[in-house]
Amino acid sequence: MNTKSVIRLRMSSHDAHYGGNLVDGAKMLQLFGDVATELLIRQDGDEGLFRAYDNVEFLAPVYAGDFVEATGEIVHVGNTSRKIVFEARKVIVPRPDISESAADVLDEPIVVCRASGTCVTPLKCQRKKE
Repeated sequence: MNTKSVIRLRMSSHDAHYGGNLVDGAKMLQLFGDVATELLIRQDGDEGLFRAYDNVEFLAPVYAGDFVEATGEIVHVGNTSRKIVFEARKVIVPRPDISESAADVLDEPIVVCRASGTCVTPLKCQRKKE
C-alpha cells in the first residue's frame, strides 16, 4: 500500500498575504491537509478527519511565484488514527532580476516547513482493511 503522497504547485499572487509577496504559512498547512486527504483515501478508502498537529516548524519564507512541493508519509497506523509527517520544499524560484518570466530550478530544494499530525478514520468508514 502506498503511504506517501506528493503535491507540487506554484504559489500565486493570490496566495501572497503580506508585503513583498510573502505567502502566509497557513498555505503550507492547507497543502499538508490535501496531502493527508490523499493518504487517507489510499490507506482507508475515506477522507478521514484531521485531528491535530503536534508540531509545525516554519523554516524559510515562501513568495508568490515559488514552486512548492509538499510531501507526506503515514508513519504509524493505529486502530483509527494515522500519524503523518509532512515536509514542504521550495523547488523553483522566480528570477525577476533577469526578466519577468525567468525562473530557476533549485539544485537543492529549500525546506520551508515541517510538521507532524494525527488524522482519524472512523472504523465504520474504513473500506480498505488489511
